[in-house]
Amino acid sequence: MHTTRRSFLAASSAAGMAPAASFKTFAANDRIRVALIGAGGMGSSDLASALRCPGVELAAAADVYQGRLDRIKEVYGSKVFTTRDYREVLVRSDVDAVIVATPDHWHSRITIDALNAGKDVYCEKPMVQKVEQGIAVVEAEKRTGRLLQVGSQYVSSLIYHKAKQLLKEGAIGRLNMVEGWVDRNTALGAWQYNIPPNTNESEIDWDRFLGNAPKRPFEPIRLFRWRNYSDYGTGVAGDLFVHLLSGLHFATSSIGPTKIYASGGLRRWKDGRDAADVMLALIEYPERPEHPDFTFMLRVNLTNGGNADGFGFRFTGDEGVMSCGSTVTVTKAAREIEPGTMAGAFSKKVREEILSEYRAKYPERKPSVEGMQSHGDQVFDLPPRYDAHQEHHRTFWNAVRNRTSVVEDSTFGLRAAGPALLCLSSYNENRAYKWDPLAMKVG
Repeated sequence: MHTTRRSFLAASSAAGMAPAASFKTFAANDRIRVALIGAGGMGSSDLASALRCPGVELAAAADVYQGRLDRIKEVYGSKVFTTRDYREVLVRSDVDAVIVATPDHWHSRITIDALNAGKDVYCEKPMVQKVEQGIAVVEAEKRTGRLLQVGSQYVSSLIYHKAKQLLKEGAIGRLNMVEGWVDRNTALGAWQYNIPPNTNESEIDWDRFLGNAPKRPFEPIRLFRWRNYSDYGTGVAGDLFVHLLSGLHFATSSIGPTKIYASGGLRRWKDGRDAADVMLALIEYPERPEHPDFTFMLRVNLTNGGNADGFGFRFTGDEGVMSCGSTVTVTKAAREIEPGTMAGAFSKKVREEILSEYRAKYPERKPSVEGMQSHGDQVFDLPPRYDAHQEHHRTFWNAVRNRTSVVEDSTFGLRAAGPALLCLSSYNENRAYKWDPLAMKVG
């Protein structure tokens, strides 16, 4: 299929003006044809999850590296259309939806082009590389009437659905503080991805990879380890903080914070990267009808010296603590029967007055079976073989078929990506940032 730039622009322009009602709908037995844009590790995983959903099949793939396109044909057959130019995918009438799994600096441009071309979009997190790109994506989703889901599976995970339920039921009382973390102890966890041997310029469309990033001579490490560089990625903030923010926002029904400060550094991985390998942040959430005011403390550590990787949340309330990782655990605080006094620091007369008032309020109780307290944890386990990433794709492809809405749309995606990216800006500039979660812009 030969596609000129002129035909692409004409097709995408027409699609962008078409009313939503004119787009294809799917009967129960119809096939949904997907194209993968960005066939690296995450894209390949997304595609595999998509194809495990009923009625989804692969129509096309685009990537700037020929080796990945060759692999697509090896796995899925020679009839799959492949190209180094994603625009050739968007003009195909046999493509209903696309998975955008490119480096971050391409997310907003390809997502908007795909929406304008009449395609539903599953876009890997973060939805944008820069905060100011977000509103254009939100507007494109609304204007075209297409579906967009951001790829942070925490929003579909039963762990955070259960956390949301328990918080709403008051399981830990009034929420006042949340801690979230991702620790990694492997080279792959720190983005030390494999670089194919003997890679040369004939196999990579280098200029297309760079896109609007600064022009540089051919340097394959920047393609295959793009997360290490701010020209193409968003560091630990966009890669991992955004997961924590997405899970938190879903569990608390929050639209976002108003103040953000982050710190960190490049401690271990001194391999030419400019992305920090340790970052910590304090993020303030104001009181809203959905939740009280609380502080979110989060960290990512790619230099972990422990024996295992880890992630999780700790929600602290005035009546207990809820921990979320591979399970949800609620630990109720011991009920304070008597607060006690500091009467011993006063004169005898004052001490007697204090103790008299105290005993009038808290009469002495004899020890009894009824007065014994339980301190056991309440633990909620996931079903066997549960896969949150698969569930996230099932949510999206069901929505594509049935034309239903998704939780993690462009607005949710920007309200998670915005604070995450401002953590990166705060770290880079050594200052706090204000964020307006309603307007989704820097305050």
